[in-house]
Amino acid sequence: MATIKLTTQKFKDEVFDYTKSKEWDYKGEIPAIIDFYADWCGPCKMVAPILEELSEEYKGKINIYKVDTEAEQELSAVFQIRSIPSMLFIPVGKQPMMQAGALPKATLKEVIEKELLA
Repeated sequence: MATIKLTTQKFKDEVFDYTKSKEWDYKGEIPAIIDFYADWCGPCKMVAPILEELSEEYKGKINIYKVDTEAEQELSAVFQIRSIPSMLFIPVGKQPMMQAGALPKATLKEVIEKELLA
């Protein structure tokens, strides 16, 4: 599994510590995607294998994280997750972008190429 499971503590350590700063400051060296999902969510299950493929395809270029919204309720609340799947696209040095819904692989690749790796 190339996607990385993210807990609230790991998020604070590796992505952004929202308890210490209100101003977005991404700690990562390479762009990232965070998939907010739940095990019972049908569309989340459809997106999961696509994210696995993309994490292999873009290995070393982007990190793809997964956040279980049931287990990580604090993190879900911080990002005001109302529908799942929701994806947080995190470019280096820019503001992150949130997108709700199950995006097809072609759309995800386009966002990766144009927004995260450009």
